[in-house]
Parts: sequence; C-alpha cells; structure tokens
Amino acid sequence: MANAASSEPIKVLVKAAAGAPDVLGDCPFCQRVLLTLEEKNVPYELKLINLSEKPQWFLEINPEGKVPVIDFGDGTLVPDSDVITAMIEEKYPNPPLATPAEYTTVGSKLFSSFVKFLKSKDPSDGSEQALVDELQALEDHLKDHGPFVDGENISAADLSLGPKLFHLKVALGHFKGWSVPENLTGVHNYMKISFDRDSFTKTKAAEEYMIAGWQPKVTG
Repeated sequence: MANAASSEPIKVLVKAAAGAPDVLGDCPFCQRVLLTLEEKNVPYELKLINLSEKPQWFLEINPEGKVPVIDFGDGTLVPDSDVITAMIEEKYPNPPLATPAEYTTVGSKLFSSFVKFLKSKDPSDGSEQALVDELQALEDHLKDHGPFVDGENISAADLSLGPKLFHLKVALGHFKGWSVPENLTGVHNYMKISFDRDSFTKTKAAEEYMIAGWQPKVTG
C-alpha cells in the first residue's frame, strides 16, 4: 500500500442511525471523512456514537459531543471534518485529493440553501429559488470543468459535496416531493457518478435513516 500505516489502527467516531445505534447514521460530514479514507485506501475502525444518548466516555474525551472525530492511532482526538480531511491528505498523500484553491468553494452554499428550503413552510419565501440558483451555479461550473469539480478526477470538494447532494435528493424527495430540475443535466450526471462510486455505496446511510434523521428538523 502506498500510504504509510500507523502502529495503531485509525479510529473514526461517527453518528449512529436515529433509532438504530448499531447502524451507520446519516451525517454528511461523517461520510465525507469516511469517503476520504476509502478513496485513499486507508484502513480504519468505525465507532458509532448514539447522538441521542451520548455515552459518558465520549463526552469525557470530547466535551462538545460532536462528530466526526478521528484518532490517527496516537490517542489524540481530532474533531471537525475540514481539519480531519486536511490531516488525512497530509498523512496519506496518495492518491492526491486536494482541490485547487480556485475551486474549493464550488457548491459551498448548497447545503445551507437546501436546509432552508427543506424547513420552509412558506412557498413564497424565496428559499426554493435560492436553492435552484445554487444548483445552477454548480451546473455552470460542471459544464466548463466537469464531470467532477476539478475535471476528470475526483477531489476533496466532491467528497464534501456528494453527501450533501445525497441528503438533498433523499430529504427533499421525501418531505416535499421535490427533485433537482431535469434541465440541470450536469448536476444529474454529477450526482450519478458520485453516488455510484464504491466508496460512496460503502459509506452512505440507508435512506430510511436519513429520513428519520431529518424528521424532527422538518416537522418540529
């Protein structure tokens, strides 16, 4: 293997599914970390954290109680998917996944736009159009640079964006009967090639648990 191995296995603490503490949960930021490890062929151990009933040992070592958290084998816990993925890139440089600086913000507002529209109960508040505008911006970028954000090869930007688009697809389809406009063919292709990758299939949550995860936020 091209990447150096630690003396101790990497441990990744991620969200357990809502109502199923032994099943991988629906956190897109956790999936981003798992995707990065999978794409770099770095072996790891998964530890599922029930965020509804956070175990005391977890809170003692991670007082903020947030996931994902990673232990690279030295016992030091590192939170925050941005920090974690940057460290993975540094420690395991092959294959390289860094996105060129000029493309790192592509699609960066999509998730917040999606969440606002998902929670919206006012059809006239502009949240749907704001989401469509963000999707159109992604479409325009992919038209010039695709099929991935940085061209032919997948990069860190895609590993962040893919899980968020999967949440968008599942949650908006279930709760609003809404889907990405058909004319955004580049986005549809992007979603398909992202979701069809072995790494994505291996690290995604089941749709039923994604819906369960969003339910309180939508109906609460």
